[in-house]
Amino acid sequence: MAPKSKSKSKAKAKTPKPSPSSSSKSSSSSSIFKPGTRVEVSSDDDGFRGSWFSGTVIRRAGADKFTVEYDNLLADERGKKKLREQLGFHQLRPLPPEEAGVEFKFGDEVDAFHNDGWWEGSITQELENGMFAVYFRGSKEQIEFTADQLRKHREWMNEKWVPPFAQQEQEESDETAEEFNFCEGMLVEVSNDEEGFQGAWFSATVVEVIGDDRFLIEYKTLLDDNSNLLREEADKWHIRPPPPATSENIKFSYLEEVDAMYNDGWWVGVISKVLGDSKYVVYFRSSNEEIEFPNSQLRPHLDWIGGKWVLASEVWLQPILR
Repeated sequence: MAPKSKSKSKAKAKTPKPSPSSSSKSSSSSSIFKPGTRVEVSSDDDGFRGSWFSGTVIRRAGADKFTVEYDNLLADERGKKKLREQLGFHQLRPLPPEEAGVEFKFGDEVDAFHNDGWWEGSITQELENGMFAVYFRGSKEQIEFTADQLRKHREWMNEKWVPPFAQQEQEESDETAEEFNFCEGMLVEVSNDEEGFQGAWFSATVVEVIGDDRFLIEYKTLLDDNSNLLREEADKWHIRPPPPATSENIKFSYLEEVDAMYNDGWWVGVISKVLGDSKYVVYFRSSNEEIEFPNSQLRPHLDWIGGKWVLASEVWLQPILR
């Protein structure tokens, strides 16, 4: 069954009883969701999980409760009155900013506009004429969409969008980088913006703190022309601590984002096939290649955000099959 359309004569949704909350939480919800605020609403109803519907806050309806009028959902079959519901704070989030010039690729976690709402899915095919096939985990169906019917999937966490929008990312970049200090002798991973190396991280050691947020690093596996361990300068935006170790017996899922050990570095890719004997085929977007790996050469893809390691599947890349 495809993602459902919200029933026009939908019965009033049950609003979960709010748990005891601090005054700061109540104050936060009041300041964010004032009357007139444009929002998106999630639903706990069966068949609608993973969907978001736009609306407007009409009034505050109690402690962390709000009356919201939907943009596209109607209160009855006659279609003359917009549906209003009383909803909990946890069901609301601000309307995401619009993005221009977004490019979509295989494996991207997206929201697709369908039946008056945005439904979470994953791109499984890049088709001709700018079309994309999107797989919906909830209904286990695949539907084709144009690019203008899609947007990058994001989560609203701690009053911030994850992954961040370009403007938000720029505002937070300096602040984030300053939360972790790198010192001499520290083991790190280093990225490179040169063509052919995007999406790869290489193990290194900090040899010297040069200043102006720059460091002299020595790679663990890369050699210079004299067959010595390569040394070069790197800035704080291209250095991170090594991610925590994971079990060698870990299992991965179709379309899960991973890092694969290849050519002396960790390269970000997507599981495109699950094989037997703990082997997987990984698709690399940067090179448009597929390569087979045993699970001992794979690790979950982690992002270094706000001084913490964040598992992609727990934040914005939720694997569609488990």
